[in-house]
Amino acid sequence: MATRVKAARVSVQADGVRSPVAAARMQAAALAVLKAERAGAALVSITLLSSRGIAALNRRHLGHRGPTDVISFGFRDPLGAVIGDVYICPTVASENAKRFGRPVREELLRLVVHGTLHVLGYEHPEGETRTASAMWKRQERLLARLTSATRS
Repeated sequence: MATRVKAARVSVQADGVRSPVAAARMQAAALAVLKAERAGAALVSITLLSSRGIAALNRRHLGHRGPTDVISFGFRDPLGAVIGDVYICPTVASENAKRFGRPVREELLRLVVHGTLHVLGYEHPEGETRTASAMWKRQERLLARLTSATRS
């Protein structure tokens, strides 16, 4: 008989990859998203990968070439629990932060929020309309809450 997980749980693995955001901070951010979205029972893993590692994952699972910033996989088990994996490349996040004029820590937290929302089933269009999507707007509202909480 399957038992239902009663709470949201998030684990963070670095696989030898360094990040300016502590694993505990990433875990707290993902848990805050799960709570805000009323996910209930959830098991989410966040793994930091090198550019090479995420490029291999990108090619193998999505058929795309080269490294990307975040890749997520998620589903609900038969009892309704959310189960998902979020893979983040801090190197690409750092490059994106520079390109968009954002702090790298903020960009990494944005990817945690973004990946967690994908695990929960959110989607967005590709291209320039991406930032106008409901998912992107939700992501930015959640990120604003997370970053203002750390400044207080």
